[in-house]
Amino acid sequence: MSTAPKPIALPVTAVTCLEDRAHVERSVVLDLERGVQRLRLGPVSALAVDRTLHAELAAEHPAAVLDVRIVRTWTPRDPRPSAEDDSAVRRRVTALEEEQLTLEQQRDRLRARLDALGRLAADLLRDIGEGTGSGESERSRWSRELDRVDGERDQYGERLRAVEARLSLLAVELRDVQRAMDLSEEEPAELVGHVELTVEAAAAGPATLRLSHLTPCALWRPAYRAVLDGGSLTLETDAMVWQRTGEDWSDVRLTLSTARSALAGDPPRLDEDRLTLKDRTAEERRTVEVELREEEIADLGPTAVLGLPGVDDGGEARVLSVPAPVSVPADGRAHRVPVSAFSTAAGSEYACSPELSPLVTQVVRFDNRSGHALLAGPVDLVRGSGFAGRGTLDFTTPGAPVELAFGSCDDHRVIRRAEESRDTTGLTQRTVVTRTVHLNLSRFSAPGERGERMIAVQERIPVSEVSAVEVRLRKEACSPAPDSLDTEGIARWNVPLAPGGRRTITLVYELSASSKVAGL
Repeated sequence: MSTAPKPIALPVTAVTCLEDRAHVERSVVLDLERGVQRLRLGPVSALAVDRTLHAELAAEHPAAVLDVRIVRTWTPRDPRPSAEDDSAVRRRVTALEEEQLTLEQQRDRLRARLDALGRLAADLLRDIGEGTGSGESERSRWSRELDRVDGERDQYGERLRAVEARLSLLAVELRDVQRAMDLSEEEPAELVGHVELTVEAAAAGPATLRLSHLTPCALWRPAYRAVLDGGSLTLETDAMVWQRTGEDWSDVRLTLSTARSALAGDPPRLDEDRLTLKDRTAEERRTVEVELREEEIADLGPTAVLGLPGVDDGGEARVLSVPAPVSVPADGRAHRVPVSAFSTAAGSEYACSPELSPLVTQVVRFDNRSGHALLAGPVDLVRGSGFAGRGTLDFTTPGAPVELAFGSCDDHRVIRRAEESRDTTGLTQRTVVTRTVHLNLSRFSAPGERGERMIAVQERIPVSEVSAVEVRLRKEACSPAPDSLDTEGIARWNVPLAPGGRRTITLVYELSASSKVAGL
């Protein structure tokens, strides 16, 4: 068995993108020989998970896979380009290196010349000492020779200092230019993986190999685009795909899944939970502690997640298939992939919850006709005037109703004012809290605008969970009375508002509690 020096290409043909990784499938036709042979295929991403590697041959060919593994190697750096193709940065580095070499040679010559002048000065001083000792006196010649040696030493010393200063500046500039060249031109060594496949074939011939594995550094999230055109709405479902696996996905079959393969499959361990009972005290029997708390009204479905959300699938793994082949480069950027689109009739109303916001919002309602579940994600809102903003779409099953808010209406305003009074009856000693809410609606329309607009106004009243506290809506004091009041305490009015019109809504309700209730 021998490994071929040139690997066989193993392209990516299909990808199943999960919440935080991808399942990659590859396919290639191999020209097998009879007997046992080892093949080298690739390159593949070095991030491939080894324990998830699976290879199989087509059943129509009498061959079997004996072993499959991933071998990773560091690729060498690219060869240095020729002088004709050098960049300006590389030419600058070459010029600085040549100048540095010339200055270093000049520095060595100057140091040698200064050493020779130092020895000459020492010999001259020794000659002067010996001549003086023997009675010779050549003052003029000795002065002339000493002045000439000192002059040359000063001259060459100054040239040496200039050369050393230039070398210091040159070293700093060369270091900066080399760093810039390393960042712009030098490619670091890359870790590349190859698949080593050992197969045994009963006969020679072509065989189709299918290989799959998991790869990290890939994820997807749903995104939507809603276009409102009169009474029709078009909802486009897209997938934002990121991947940095080290290899591009070119014309692959893309499948989007919400399965979480990283989660453990074992059930959680049940710990012992002890419950104890104790008798109430006399004070606890005499009083009933109550408190007012905020409770969010929610339907069945996933809870909201703060920060970067995952893929909310309602507790069941969902699979979405992209209808056309797509290409996703391994650049780590977000790429928008179309998944589906549908158009349906949509109903629109203008709603307002003054306790939460003084704005009137256009709410569009329609049914999910996409044929698949709509996962929670951001929605780009587009209407007649163009891009209107960005909203959020909650998880919606196929055929279920959907609500989208298309932004506020700037020509509507709502002012809310609340009053509270407290009274105690003399006979029963019950505490009665009366709350009055005044809502003032205004519509500031442009000149020439015609037609009334129906505004759906919602206001809430408390809902009691204990028999000692009663909540009663005083319809006779309300102006006008609410059109509806549900079990969650949400009162609703449908108020027609003409251009430039104003309306006032008054809501009155009572909270009645017995004398043993505390905390109201």
